[in-house]
Amino acid sequence: MTTTREAGPVQADLLARARAGDGAAFRALTEPHRRELLVHCYRMLGSYQDAEDALQDILLAAWRGLGGFDGRASLRTWLYRIATNRCLSVLRTAARREAKEWDIPGVRPPAPTRHGEVVWLEPFPDALCDAAPPPGPEVRVEQAESMSLAFVTALQVLPPRQLAVLVLRDVLGFPAREVADLLDTTVEAVKSALKRARAGVPRRPDTPVAGSPAENAVVARFVRAYEAADIDAVVALLTDDVFLSMPPLPFEYEGAEAAGEFLGALFGAGRRYDLVPTRANGQPAFGAYLRSPSGHSQATGLYVLGLAGDRISALTRFENTVLPWFGLPRTVPKR
Repeated sequence: MTTTREAGPVQADLLARARAGDGAAFRALTEPHRRELLVHCYRMLGSYQDAEDALQDILLAAWRGLGGFDGRASLRTWLYRIATNRCLSVLRTAARREAKEWDIPGVRPPAPTRHGEVVWLEPFPDALCDAAPPPGPEVRVEQAESMSLAFVTALQVLPPRQLAVLVLRDVLGFPAREVADLLDTTVEAVKSALKRARAGVPRRPDTPVAGSPAENAVVARFVRAYEAADIDAVVALLTDDVFLSMPPLPFEYEGAEAAGEFLGALFGAGRRYDLVPTRANGQPAFGAYLRSPSGHSQATGLYVLGLAGDRISALTRFENTVLPWFGLPRTVPKR
C-alpha cells in the first residue's frame, strides 16, 4: 500500500500545497482517480447521473477534509472510503427515479411478464471506462462482467452494505481488512456480508470478446433484422430465456415469445428504425432512430445487447435523453 511517505516528493509537494489551499494541486492529486471513482459510484448507484452528482460531492468532501488525511493509507484508498460512504448515504436516504407510464405513441404493448423494480438504471459509456486502473489481485468478477447491465442491476437489489462489500472485494480486490477499515466494521462482518452478497448475484453467461468476429457477426445479424423489421429473424437471434427491459418504464418481458410479441407491436405499428452503433457497459449498443418522411430519422432511445454465445440473452432500451452521453446526435439522415 502506498503511504504519503512512500508516494515520492512530487505527490508530497502537491499534498502540502493542496492542504494550504492550492486548488490546482488538489486537482492534480485527484484527477488520476476521478474516472475510476465515477465508475465505482455507478456500480453502487446504477445511475450515470447519480454517479456524477455523487462524484462532485466526494471531491468536495475530500477537498474540505484533506487536512484529516494522515497518510496511513494511500490517497486512493482514502478517496474510496469517502466515495463508498457517500454512495451508501445516497442509497439509504435519496429518492430514486420513479417508474414512468407507457409513453410510446401509436404502440399498444402486450402485457408484460412482470414490472421491474430497478427503474433508475442507466447505461454507462464504454469510453469512460478506459482509464480505470486494473483491479487488485483478489478479484473474482471479471472487469467486463463487473460493468454489464445484468451485474449492475443485480447489485441494486442487494442491501447497501452487502453491495459495498461485494464491489470492494470482488470487483476492486481490496483485502478484507481494508474493506473493514473503509466501512468501519470487522473482518468477520465483511466475510459474512460477502458470502450473502455472492449468493444473490448470478454470474454472467459466456459472451464473445468485445470486437471479436463472433460478436461482430451477432451484431450484424441483429442490425439487418431490426432495420428490416423482420420479427422472425430478430426472434431467431434471441435465447429462449432472453430478458427485455426498458427503464424507467417498468415493463419487462422474459422469454423469446414475450420479447417477440413486444417487438412485433413496435414493428406492427409501422415504426421503422435506423441503428447507429456505440458501446455501453462493455456491451454492443445502438442509438435507435425512428424513420420519418422528413428525410431525417429522429432519436428515440438507446438499445444495449447482452450476448450469450451467438445469441442475444438481454435487450435493454433506454430513453433518448441518454444519447448525448455517447456523443450520438438527435437526428441522422434517413438511409
